Amino acid sequence: MQYLLGLDNGNTVTKAAIFDEKGREIAVASQEVHSQYPHNHHVERDMHELWLQSSKAIQQVIKLANIDSQDIKAIGCSGHGNGLYLLDKQNKPLKAIQSLDSRAAAMVEDWKLQGLHQKIYPQNLQGIWAAQSGMLLAWLKHHQRTVFDDIGSVLMCKDYINYCLTDQITTDYSDMSGAGLLDMGSKDYSQRLFMHYGIESIADCFPKLFHSQQIIGQITAKAAQQCGLKMGTPVIAGMFDVVASALGSGVNQTNQASIIAGTWSVNQVIVDQPIHDERLFMSCVFDEKRFLSIESSATSATNLQWFVNTFCEAQKHSGETKQDIFEHCNTQVESTTLAKDLPLYHPFLYGAPHLNTARAGFYAIAGWHSKADMLHAVYEGVVFGHLNHVEKLRCVGANFNKAVLSGGAANSEVWSQMFADILQVPIDISQGEQFGAKGAAIAAAVAIGIYPDNQSAVNVMCQELRVHSPNDNHKALYQYRYKAFTKLSELMADPWLALQ
Repeated sequence: MQYLLGLDNGNTVTKAAIFDEKGREIAVASQEVHSQYPHNHHVERDMHELWLQSSKAIQQVIKLANIDSQDIKAIGCSGHGNGLYLLDKQNKPLKAIQSLDSRAAAMVEDWKLQGLHQKIYPQNLQGIWAAQSGMLLAWLKHHQRTVFDDIGSVLMCKDYINYCLTDQITTDYSDMSGAGLLDMGSKDYSQRLFMHYGIESIADCFPKLFHSQQIIGQITAKAAQQCGLKMGTPVIAGMFDVVASALGSGVNQTNQASIIAGTWSVNQVIVDQPIHDERLFMSCVFDEKRFLSIESSATSATNLQWFVNTFCEAQKHSGETKQDIFEHCNTQVESTTLAKDLPLYHPFLYGAPHLNTARAGFYAIAGWHSKADMLHAVYEGVVFGHLNHVEKLRCVGANFNKAVLSGGAANSEVWSQMFADILQVPIDISQGEQFGAKGAAIAAAVAIGIYPDNQSAVNVMCQELRVHSPNDNHKALYQYRYKAFTKLSELMADPWLALQ
């Protein structure tokens, strides 16, 4: 039997999953990777810990799968986009900044006033934002010059893991384009773009670009010993995790939509040509020709995690598992009857897509509202956040009639149904859970010739679990509540700013 190893490195957890050539999930292992907060708005991590935890997850998943590592025929890695994973001039870990970081927010606003957004957007089709890699490099140049001057290589999250596995310094088109560092017209680095960011002096620090399915190296003897892998196993370039999740959930056709409800609210549609509109940003996809139109923000299922951590201490201390607690939340929401006067919730724990200073909040709470009503507001508010992004996609022509939902919300039937009711499209749920890792494994299968192309691989390796159709009886009420949600967001702009 041939197996494929997929790695998925998010902002909080590193996961390793083994799949057979039919796409069946054989085993999954995960290890937590801690964030560091050296200053307000700074979100970093220890690169040594990231590699240590990743290697532990690989060891663990091989043991859980009860297979010989020589039967793992290829390895693919995905990782969170944007942020920075820097090596110094001796190829040692220098600094890792996560995509939840907002240290460059003030700089972004200054640059917009100076007109730099208008200069950058036509090239990267994204413009600028706080956790974007180019902006973080510009911030380091101005505020931590010693670190900037010691940069040897500019990597993304999964590129650093690939380096640890293979000793090869590489990247792929999806990650670098998703980070706003490629000219989308030429699909290549651009000296003019680097000049706009003020980082042209480190142009040589950007690694060679590969397509996601290309083999970039083999497992080294050192990595084999640390991870329990077979030396010489091929490793592919891999991809940006949102791109991997789309592929892993079976989204491969033009005008198919992938919605990911995890730490980030990711809403994306595959298109044949880049869309030039500043309301969304473009990324290269997992093949050489097409693109992803993406609308995203850190406003999704992480809100439920926050709610559980903050308000479910009793369940934690009673010995309930995390899964038990989330099932309890689902039951609570399912018990709530949709009504006009339920509380509303803004899912802006880390800012809103339209305003960095936005914050989360409950509204219209009355004495008779229960914890279940508050949970319903969190679930609904997250989906309203996704709808806001979807409306922008539809407005610029990135249309779709069906979407595949993945991420934490896809594990909840009541939440998945809420997506169908609010977005007013059928919502598909694919079999499995580790879609980022699976997308990387699919690309690895294509790379070594198990399948001739992505679609052939998807046809075999991705299967539908269930479909949620919109409930027309809820349409008018959700539309009414969404208008109130949006109006409140507009009215809160000044108070949010005043509370900074």
